[in-house]
Amino acid sequence: MTTAYDVPADALIERLSEYIKGNINEVTPPKWAAYVKTGAHVERAPHDPDWWYVRTASMMRKLYLHGPLGVSKLRKAYGGRKRMGVKPAHFRKAGGNIIRSIFQQLETAGLVTKADKRGRIMSPKGRSLLDAMSGQIKREMDRENPDIKNY
Repeated sequence: MTTAYDVPADALIERLSEYIKGNINEVTPPKWAAYVKTGAHVERAPHDPDWWYVRTASMMRKLYLHGPLGVSKLRKAYGGRKRMGVKPAHFRKAGGNIIRSIFQQLETAGLVTKADKRGRIMSPKGRSLLDAMSGQIKREMDRENPDIKNY
């Protein structure tokens, strides 16, 4: 059985974000998402109008691979380098409200559940969704490059 470990991350996140945008009505960007920065380390809001769905797909993949995860660990994972002008750059965490809102939307959709005091984990429904997407991607990769099976 093919899992998220077996396919490239970029292909899985792209396919999953398209699926979430078209099929899961509970996951929608709030009104403020068009104007907000994703953290103190960035200078502008994201250019991609579908960045909410891409971040949701990325968080689902991270939960699948490294769960249980909480908001603070994901803030650290999505953080980055804050440029300070002439002073040396320092690490800054990402914003927590975006991550928290996405978690709440995924819980409403039934794809994520809370693990008491440990964070959140993928529900069986969410795990099967990622496994199904991974299987589709793996079959397409095998059709395009039949020599990959040797590796």
